Amino acid sequence: MTYILLIIGFALLIKGADLFVNGSSNIAKLLRVPTILIGLTIVAFGTSSPEATISIIAALKGNADVALGNAVGSNILNSTLIVGVTAFLYPLRVESETIRKEIPFTLLASVALLILMSDIALQGSSSNLLTRSDGFILLLFFSIFMYYLIEIGLKSRKEKADEPVPEDIRWGKSILITILGLAAIIFGGDLVVDNGIEIAYSLGMSEALVGLTIIAIGTSLPELVTSISAALKKESEIALGNIVGSNIFNILFVLGGSATISPLATNNKIFIDVILMIVLTIILLVFSRTSFRIGKWEGFVLVAAYIIYLVYIILRN
Repeated sequence: MTYILLIIGFALLIKGADLFVNGSSNIAKLLRVPTILIGLTIVAFGTSSPEATISIIAALKGNADVALGNAVGSNILNSTLIVGVTAFLYPLRVESETIRKEIPFTLLASVALLILMSDIALQGSSSNLLTRSDGFILLLFFSIFMYYLIEIGLKSRKEKADEPVPEDIRWGKSILITILGLAAIIFGGDLVVDNGIEIAYSLGMSEALVGLTIIAIGTSLPELVTSISAALKKESEIALGNIVGSNIFNILFVLGGSATISPLATNNKIFIDVILMIVLTIILLVFSRTSFRIGKWEGFVLVAAYIIYLVYIILRN
């Protein structure tokens, strides 16, 4: 039964992503804002809701390894496997604003997380802890990012005020399709995660390893299927915006909210993963600057990087 529910979950994810991308693209046209903005907000936050739910629940239960491993592992997977597979299927066009502002902001958020976690090295504390104060700092960064996105949206609406909207696109239908798609993604992702964890624990995997692999991969499935669906529909701005926005959301909102609810103790192993997350963000930035696109070759390199990382953490744990 576990495997049947797993398959049902994957089916819901795939169909939900198709509806979600169509609905989100239509909303962008109705709002007269760039599709990258919808990718960074509605799509990114929607597909990251599983990470938020699992990390916050894990924090409430005192499972810091799962909360941190889920968010960090998801970001590593987003920057490697998801970008890689999506770019391999259809090269991703990168907006200049994404290169100059959004990806660097992701890098800033990652470095901020590393600094806030390093209590022993920077403050001489007896242990490393992501405290409630640290959580509020991350949430403050998140509010700055949201203010930036609102400014872009308002500016874009002024510039496109006279742009016509196709007659077949309606608010009610677009919102309904988006909500149905997101609901299918979240429910499908929940089925995949729950049954995947059950299978993983039956195979004797540790809690930290499950957080970095099964849960991280499972909660990132919405990003994966949504980005692939967007790329196949040639909506590359939604695909890349989804990934970049999800990474920012995972660090600033998911971990910020989790730490605010309950301080997160950080073990030494997670530092390597956070440093790797920073390195991969820099690589993503470099790849994005090559002709303002991420092509098949870059995609192959990123997928290979994730496979190497996966082998490493399995051997490490």
